Amino acid sequence: MTSAFATDASSTATVVDAAITSRRSVRAFLPRPVPEADVRAILQVASRAPSGSNVQPWKVYVLTGDRLTALSDAIVAVYNDPHKAAAQSEPYAYYPRQWIEPYLARRRKVGWDLYGLLGIGKGDKPAMHAQHGRNYRFFDAPVGLLFTIDTTMEQGSWLDYGMFLQSIMVAARGRGLDTCPQAAFNGFHEVIRAELALPDNETFVCGMALGYADPDAIANRLTTERAAIDDFVTFLS
Repeated sequence: MTSAFATDASSTATVVDAAITSRRSVRAFLPRPVPEADVRAILQVASRAPSGSNVQPWKVYVLTGDRLTALSDAIVAVYNDPHKAAAQSEPYAYYPRQWIEPYLARRRKVGWDLYGLLGIGKGDKPAMHAQHGRNYRFFDAPVGLLFTIDTTMEQGSWLDYGMFLQSIMVAARGRGLDTCPQAAFNGFHEVIRAELALPDNETFVCGMALGYADPDAIANRLTTERAAIDDFVTFLS
């Protein structure tokens, strides 16, 4: 049987490349609902992501409506309470304990580029707090995705998980939808565990907002830079 990719490789590459390169972290969504059928189709497509020995280590919780609002309210209540927020912990270290270059400069740049667009100055801590807190509302997206992994899984399965997450984001773009992968939820995994009654054998991985991007939102004007391939690729022959 001839693959569809073999019939018109040029046009297929254009479509696939567009889905990948148009993916970005959207930080403002329209209230327009996303049909459950579309969410199911996206997750079904993403389930074809590769995993070692086909173990498929991912588990997804899809929140909409009242359940989404209830979780957001619970997290925001803790986030806005300095004492409760300080008592939270992360299930794993997403970022390095010690930052080095060029990673530190890249991280700082994207942060200040976003705040610059929003008119938030370096010393405006209340505005920074409010903007960061929008994470916990999923940036007003109508769908919130929360991901967990079995605690028995090791580093290889976490690599597999990254490919699954990327597949979700690309499949969403193919349907005119946008996403924002969110490690910000990690610091409130205990709140999430309580609200969703997660079993003890599941470790929280991250969250993701899913919906239709607000084209008029200033935050969505942010375009992040990417290093040239010669900065991170070595060709050997």
